[in-house]
Amino acid sequence: MTRPLVVITRPLAQAQELAQRTQLLGRSVALFPLLDILPLPDPAPLRAALRELERYALLAFVSPNAIDAALSVQPDWPVSVPLAVVGEGSRAALARHGLTADRYTIHSPRNRDRTDSETLLEELDLPSLAGKDVLIIRGETGRELLGDALRNANVRVTTVAAYRRQAPALTPAKRAELQHLLHGQNDWVVTSSEALRFWMQMVEQLDDAEGVAKMQQQRLIVPHVRIVEIAHSFGFSKIIQSRSGDDGLLAALQSLS
Repeated sequence: MTRPLVVITRPLAQAQELAQRTQLLGRSVALFPLLDILPLPDPAPLRAALRELERYALLAFVSPNAIDAALSVQPDWPVSVPLAVVGEGSRAALARHGLTADRYTIHSPRNRDRTDSETLLEELDLPSLAGKDVLIIRGETGRELLGDALRNANVRVTTVAAYRRQAPALTPAKRAELQHLLHGQNDWVVTSSEALRFWMQMVEQLDDAEGVAKMQQQRLIVPHVRIVEIAHSFGFSKIIQSRSGDDGLLAALQSLS
């Protein structure tokens, strides 16, 4: 019996390594990005913030995209300033740029079943940050929970955008590919709540009265409870929650028949 195709929906720049490792499991892979990551129209605020890194008591990255975008602007980071990330994917992104735990202090959630701003906050010594400056590097839009929680702890927070996200254009070729993928029963790796929303919007634009129903019958592999909750609200029933990071996603895929 042919095993389901694994559809990886990450932005292309982040999808290749996971695709290669998935193929090593003997699974066939399709890349179908549900997010485009774009540079900022005006990078001046990001450049200005990165020129003053040593004045911050903590540098927090909300995603691997934030890390890649910031390190492309400022490749040399002071070892003296602690870093904070919300998941294993971000730890791996830091490591790709040479920022590893043997040289840097890196805070991240210890609970791999749930990695997000809430669990990152549990690892931070908020009283020690009171009255100090923290820089949060993120996309143009996103959750405000981390910044708001730090401000409530009397931390001086600066938030700066490093990139922008948008839905990929539904070109005729992408429309045809999506219809083809929905025709079968596949395993979709979805690592972003926003990507899941964009997917629903794309399907609703198809000239297919059964498109949404076909989408709801696909099996999802997701690394976070928040994505699980949104998927349930969209009518999905076949949902596998993995641990954070590529290793967690691959373990979930390997466990499937």
